[in-house]
Amino acid sequence: MKNRYTLAVVLALIASASLWNSFIESPLNSKQLEAKIPSQGKSRIQNTAHLPFSSLHEGSKHLAKIAKVATPSVVHIQCERQTPRGAVEETGSGVIVRGEGNSGLYVVTNRHVVRDSNGKSISIQLHDGREIHPKRKWEDKDTDLAILKIDVTDVTAAEWGDSDKLDIGHMVLAMGSPFGLSESVTLGIISAKGRRSLQLGSGSEVLNQNFLQTDAAINPGNSGGPLIDLEGKIIGINTAIASNSGGNDGIGFSIPSKLVRHVFNQLVKYGQVYRAYLGVQLDPEFSIGTATRLKMDRVRGARIVKVISNTPASRANLKYDDIVLSFGGIDVLDQNHLINLVSLTPIDKRVSVVMLRNGRKVNVMVELANRRILDELERKQKESQQSSRRLGTSAEPMSFQRFKEKTDKDVLAGLQLATMNEELAMQLGFETSQSGLLVMNVDENSSLYGVIDLYDVIEEVAGTPVRNLNEFQQVLQKNKTLKSLVLKISNGNKGKPHHQLLIWQMN
Repeated sequence: MKNRYTLAVVLALIASASLWNSFIESPLNSKQLEAKIPSQGKSRIQNTAHLPFSSLHEGSKHLAKIAKVATPSVVHIQCERQTPRGAVEETGSGVIVRGEGNSGLYVVTNRHVVRDSNGKSISIQLHDGREIHPKRKWEDKDTDLAILKIDVTDVTAAEWGDSDKLDIGHMVLAMGSPFGLSESVTLGIISAKGRRSLQLGSGSEVLNQNFLQTDAAINPGNSGGPLIDLEGKIIGINTAIASNSGGNDGIGFSIPSKLVRHVFNQLVKYGQVYRAYLGVQLDPEFSIGTATRLKMDRVRGARIVKVISNTPASRANLKYDDIVLSFGGIDVLDQNHLINLVSLTPIDKRVSVVMLRNGRKVNVMVELANRRILDELERKQKESQQSSRRLGTSAEPMSFQRFKEKTDKDVLAGLQLATMNEELAMQLGFETSQSGLLVMNVDENSSLYGVIDLYDVIEEVAGTPVRNLNEFQQVLQKNKTLKSLVLKISNGNKGKPHHQLLIWQMN
């Protein structure tokens, strides 16, 4: 009986507290209360003019002010480009900004919105209904950004915000023209920061990925529009969505304003983006197995799998299997994070790099160089390879002769491999991005006979990616004392590539 009495008292106290809180939060007088309750019989005269305002009312009014301030700077973009199948019309969004030092007005948008279009084929619809055409266009494929120079002056330019000051949970507005519906505004929060390694569709060349993720509704047509903070400033450019339906599923991605401003200033000032580079190839599939082998307790940083000669990395004595833990005082999360950090660093700047080498931290200074030098070298090499193929030379097939200290039988005798490329991949049913070593021939003298077959592609050896013959040799040399190695193999038969792990008995 006593327990029942105690329970009744507790329930009564809870009910009283809830009732008291409701009156504190919404202190309605009797007339206001009557206005909310429908009367029966007599005609009702309800007075709702003096209902109290809540924090929701104030927040709603603030959001409306932000939208009102930012909307005049948002534009609708429509362009037409020619394709082998005929003319294609593309629509998207953009935002008007002012150049540094009052150097004029520009529209920032996505490259994929205006690619292969110029001049009159690009129409920019302003907030007041006017339609104008850009006088000049700059593009940067590595970030999917484009800048359009406009010659009007009586328009409103948006201000830049600082994306570095954003935290997960901050409220934002996405603005643009989803499905061609101009001047649309949606509300959401920052769901995540630093999203990288996104697959942005076939033919995408976006290298610098450091996206903000938001649940503010972003749909086709929002591309190029601004992501706005609660001060009405640009903190991102809306670029992509993750969706199963083709529409908004609550996962949108925006390029952070810090990266956008850097690209904008470079394009307007120089007509191109000057990016620094280290001169290394990084491991895109850095795994816990490899991390453990390198005396790490978890996967972190960026693993170097190749150092290119005569580059900043080689001059600073960076080595195979070094793990870059810190760059310029910033902890490196993964390979794409390092790529972004390097790209945003001024050319010729000396940067402190902390690496893990043989289980010990090593600090070196690296003087970065212009990445276009490396791009030019790679372009010439590619042209040379294409020229060789036109002359009838196959794509680097060769037999290996190595480990001469192994007296009787070479471990790779009778094996013929070729470096994978786009042409070979398309013919054999692989994705065009497939890398590794294509198995051209395996005879009975090879230690890999019965382990791998024709058309297989060797992607990894002992957890290390191998993209060419030199990398394959380096891994074998490094692990020559082992009796067996794990191979990661890809097979593209019938256009459906699949992966498997195989054990290669060396002896």
